[in-house]
Amino acid sequence: MKSLTQNQLVKIGGLLGVAYGIFARFMFGLHAAGSAGFAVMTLSFIFGMPIALGFITVWFGEYRQSFGWARRVLMPWVASLTFLACCLALAWEGMICIVLLLPLILILSSVGGILAWMIKPLFKTDRSKSYCVVIFALLPFLAAPIENLRKIDSEIRIVQTQIDIRADKRTVWNQIRSVPRIREEEHFFDASHLMGFPRPIEARLVGQGVGAVRYATFEKGVLFVETITEWKEGEQLSFSIHADTKGIPSTTFDEHVKVGGPYFDVLRGTYRIEDLGNGIVRLHLSSAQRLSTRFNFYSHLWTEYLMADLQNYILKIIKNRCETSTLRPEKS
Repeated sequence: MKSLTQNQLVKIGGLLGVAYGIFARFMFGLHAAGSAGFAVMTLSFIFGMPIALGFITVWFGEYRQSFGWARRVLMPWVASLTFLACCLALAWEGMICIVLLLPLILILSSVGGILAWMIKPLFKTDRSKSYCVVIFALLPFLAAPIENLRKIDSEIRIVQTQIDIRADKRTVWNQIRSVPRIREEEHFFDASHLMGFPRPIEARLVGQGVGAVRYATFEKGVLFVETITEWKEGEQLSFSIHADTKGIPSTTFDEHVKVGGPYFDVLRGTYRIEDLGNGIVRLHLSSAQRLSTRFNFYSHLWTEYLMADLQNYILKIIKNRCETSTLRPEKS
């Protein structure tokens, strides 16, 4: 590399970082073809790959001349963003996964860049430097089989939301036991929809009381079959939730965020009406989700945010319907 200029080395470092990320994503994605040793939803890939990507980018980028701190931190971001754009273009990841992983990948790639700066002075010869970068690049691949020896832990997470409505309990009850089709003018801007999460359409009730079934439909062919487990007229409605995974098109969610998939599922939901007096009721909506990843400590932040966002979206529509005369309450 002695004949290359510093600018050329910077470009090579960035390209090698992107190439490494693409290669790692391809290899760790082979589990779909039956390879149990590598999987994208592992600590080895989600945490190890960005660190190695940032390490490679800075290691080769400042091969001849040292960078400043800002460049060591930010240069891996360019490679990381390019890598994510490639994954999106190749349909390896959906927009939801890209957004969920973006903060983590940016932070960890910067960590890798700083590690490259700290470690490089310890190696004096080109051969020892080559060994070092190769070992660093291989670490995620070496760790993956070991990591897969440990069983994935599942957690049940509860998300609780609420909204105050100026209406009587009967009016609110009639709007939660079944949700008539949501008209286009009732929808509003929501960040989760920009990420690709489908909007709710309706919840159709078949039957009355415990054992009745609600069919909650969303855009893009998403259907949840909700069996009523508790029915307290005008007070509380609880139900189990089963995602109709067979009917959901593969283009709606990618495999890593699919509801009812190996990593995430929605299990139960409950509406509870609390009378606050003075013509105001508080509508509570809670849900229970199963989270089964090797990094629940991070993924739960996003799943709980998305579920709370979805619940608040539904609550706002119900509030608007109850407080306006655009939709008359159903007769019970």
